[in-house]
Amino acid sequence: MSYIRITKQFSFETGHALYGYDGKCKNVHGHSYKLSVTVIGKPITDKSNVKYGMVIDFTDLKKIVREEIVDVFDHATVFNQNTPHIELAKELKQRDHHVILVDYQPTSENMVIDFAKKIQQRLPDAIKLHSLKLQETESSFAEWFSSDN
Repeated sequence: MSYIRITKQFSFETGHALYGYDGKCKNVHGHSYKLSVTVIGKPITDKSNVKYGMVIDFTDLKKIVREEIVDVFDHATVFNQNTPHIELAKELKQRDHHVILVDYQPTSENMVIDFAKKIQQRLPDAIKLHSLKLQETESSFAEWFSSDN
C-alpha cells in the first residue's frame, strides 16, 4: 500500500508582539492565521475497520489540532515570558484577557516549531507529521517539514 499525505486547514485569530524588534511588529498587533497540517501514512486496509481506506479520519486530526493549537491560541495574545512584555501580560490577565506566555519570541517561525511538537505528540504511531504551513498574512508564511528536522 502506498503512503498518502492528507492535509487539513485551520484558521484562528491571535495577537502578539515581538520584543526588541526594530519594526512595527514590536507593537501589539494581530493576525488571521491559517494553519495547514499535513500528515502521512498508509490507508487502513482492514475492511472490517470503520476507518477502512483512511490514513486518519479528518475528524480525528481536527480534534488533535483544535485541542492543541486552535482552541488554545484563538483570540489570545502571545508574549515571550522572558521580556518586559510580562508586565503587560499580567495587566491583561488581571483584566480577564486570554494571554499565553511562551519561552520563545512569538514569530511565525517559532510558533510553527512549537505547533509541530504539540501535534506530533498526539498522532497515532502509524501516522507521521509531514509538514505544517503557518500563514500570517496573504503573502507571508513559515513552513515546517519533518524531512528538514
